[in-house]
Amino acid sequence: MSGNQPSDRQKAARKAQSLADRNLASKDQSVQQQSEADSSAVSKHGL
Repeated sequence: MSGNQPSDRQKAARKAQSLADRNLASKDQSVQQQSEADSSAVSKHGL
């Protein structure tokens, strides 16, 4: 994540979560992507 812009990983996770919320994709996969994106943001920025 650069400044206030979400990383590509966070964007992909957000899109997967949106699809899962509409029952168009796997909820488990979207949760995993979101977790990975959040973890990378924490390690990079200490959020």
